[in-house]
Amino acid sequence: MSSIEWCKKQKKGVRLIEPLEYMSNDYIERAEKDLSSMILLNGHWKIITAYYACYDILTALLSKVGIKSEIHECTIELMKLFEFNEADILFIKELKQKRIDVQYYLKSVDFEDEILVKKFVLKVKKIIDELTRTEIEKIRSSLYGV
Repeated sequence: MSSIEWCKKQKKGVRLIEPLEYMSNDYIERAEKDLSSMILLNGHWKIITAYYACYDILTALLSKVGIKSEIHECTIELMKLFEFNEADILFIKELKQKRIDVQYYLKSVDFEDEILVKKFVLKVKKIIDELTRTEIEKIRSSLYGV
C-alpha cells in the first residue's frame, strides 16, 4: 500500500474538500509571517518557524486544490502530486526532522537553510499562482478518481 493510500485511510489523513481560495490565501499570509519570524529569531525557534513557513505554504497549495491533510507526513507525501522533485521532498523531510529534534528532544541543530526556505516558499507560491482549473481537477481525480 502506498503512503498516500495509507493517508487516505486515516481519520485526519487525506480527504477532498471544496477548493478554498480564501483559506489558501490565509495560509500564504501565515507562511509569509513565519518567514519574517524566521529571519528575526535565533536558536530552536528559527528552525521551528522555518519548518512551519514551508508546511503552511504546502497547506495553502492543498487548500487551493481542495485537499485536507492534518498529518504532516501525509502533507509531505502529497507533494508527489505536484511539481516537486526528490530534492524538494527531501528538504522538507529533513527540515521536519530538525524541527522535531529541537522542539521535542531539545537537541542543538545548526540551521543554515534560510535561503532554501525562502526559495521553497516562493516555489510553492508560484505553483499556486499558476494552477489552472483543469490541473486542479486532474490532481483531485488522481487522488480519488472524482
